[in-house]
Amino acid sequence: MTNQANKGSFSALFPLIIFVALFIGTGVITGDFSNMPINVAVIIASAIALAMNRKEKLSAKIEIFAKGAGHPNIMLMVVIFVLAGAFAETAKGMGAVESTVNMGLSLIPSNLLMVGLFIVACFISISMGTSMGTVAALAPIGIGIAEQTGIPLALAMATVIGGAMFGDNLSMISDTTIAAVRTQKTKMSDKFKTNFFIVMPGAIVTAVILWLIGLGDSVNTLGDYPYEFIKVLPYLAVLVTAIAGVNVLIVLFGGTLFAGIIGLFNGSFTGTGLIQAVSQGVINMEDIAIVAVFIGGMIGVIQHNGGIEWLLNAVTSRIKTKKGAEFGIAGLVSIADIATANNTISIIMTGPLAKNIADEYKIDPRKSASLLDIFAGAWQGIVPYGGQMLAASGLAAISPISIIPFSFYSIALAICGVIAILIGFPKLKKVNSK
Repeated sequence: MTNQANKGSFSALFPLIIFVALFIGTGVITGDFSNMPINVAVIIASAIALAMNRKEKLSAKIEIFAKGAGHPNIMLMVVIFVLAGAFAETAKGMGAVESTVNMGLSLIPSNLLMVGLFIVACFISISMGTSMGTVAALAPIGIGIAEQTGIPLALAMATVIGGAMFGDNLSMISDTTIAAVRTQKTKMSDKFKTNFFIVMPGAIVTAVILWLIGLGDSVNTLGDYPYEFIKVLPYLAVLVTAIAGVNVLIVLFGGTLFAGIIGLFNGSFTGTGLIQAVSQGVINMEDIAIVAVFIGGMIGVIQHNGGIEWLLNAVTSRIKTKKGAEFGIAGLVSIADIATANNTISIIMTGPLAKNIADEYKIDPRKSASLLDIFAGAWQGIVPYGGQMLAASGLAAISPISIIPFSFYSIALAICGVIAILIGFPKLKKVNSK
């Protein structure tokens, strides 16, 4: 790293600023925050990073970029992304998504429609590991319930999004969880246990609010939702084994194999169909994997030029206590998510800096990983230009702004995070996290 009186260089952060500005600027100018693909934005920012610091040869800067992109944490993250995609698509292809959704809907009492929809969304997102997938699966159901009962569409969509963010925050195969765990060098099972006791009160409060709002709203039936429990088993197996502390690579590979075997035996797949499902799952995760690699390279160059050191000094100079450091981590990932409208990318961006702060102030890596996931998830469920909000509002043909007032879970999640910092995290057993 270049030395600049050990204070780093603000100008070295220029590529990161450009990366964020491309999201916000394009969205503001065009009115559509999806017009700037994240892979294009990160390539542009990476090119700018390589063009800076003219005193060094391009070959030397490319080597620095390559080392950052190929960091063991980044590479392992990519492998996990790929395996998670393979499992998700294989499980979807053998009918796990449909059966899991239908099983949950079949159990919803008619007088607890929004509460039931929220709980189903929570379970689906924990199982699938994707908030976007949960919104896509359940938003049409939420729209149907709203149309039958007169419940506001915005409330139904906010309920689906809230449940989606709850599960996304805890799922063992969620890319946000993977990113938080890998950047903080802790274990998924440990992070799950730490997060669970923080986010669960927010979920309970949300369920109570939805119950109070929905008093008097009911329908005679939600329809017939057939399901096969055997098709739900791959999700349950992945959840149980991951919580038990089994290596995530084994969990995901085993889950894919288990789902594939069930699909072959019940006729959901042919051998060729299974291979194609696995391939499609890998392809689905290529974009986020490539983005992670480029961000790793870009951050490597920024760090070499003194940008991370400057940012760390800027943050830590205002931090006087351990709690202040925890608020600093929460603030960093919050700003990143508001800027990028992508909780996974915000965690990948701020994770290395959060790790530096956590190490300096002796913050348990399980806590720093939880803070990253909690606050990134909270803001992701509120920003009107986030993918989840845009998907739900698009399906319901309403403005994403109208959903924000009903974002009870996201607000509760942020409050729970703040309370956890103020009064302390649940007591954690000492572990040798890796």
